[in-house]
Amino acid sequence: QVQLAESGGGSVQAGGSLRLSCAASGSTTSSNCMGWFRQAPGKEREGVAGIYTNGGSTYYADSVKGRFTISRDNAKTTVYLQMNSLKPEDTAMYYCAAARFALCHLIRRQDFADWGQGTQVTVSS
Repeated sequence: QVQLAESGGGSVQAGGSLRLSCAASGSTTSSNCMGWFRQAPGKEREGVAGIYTNGGSTYYADSVKGRFTISRDNAKTTVYLQMNSLKPEDTAMYYCAAARFALCHLIRRQDFADWGQGTQVTVSS
């Protein structure tokens, strides 16, 4: 099992930037894919970005492509989500997740077994 802790959320005006961090501990070598998800009030949790832990290939939802960047540190224990050009519709709780056997490019919620508690991102117009 992997323990995940997100940080870096906050409030920002439209057009601004935030950088989320996800610190992983526990059986981190068992994860093949790390992902970021978000859930706005009254909406389904959706995949935002994913990164293979080996190789580092990255994938994004169309809604954030070109604005968000997922990355990881060399020790593979921290995953980041750099969010630029933020829009009010990006407002949501953001969750970090780890998967053991995910098809990372799909960023499907059901593939991810371990989840953090979430960090709130609020973008005002």
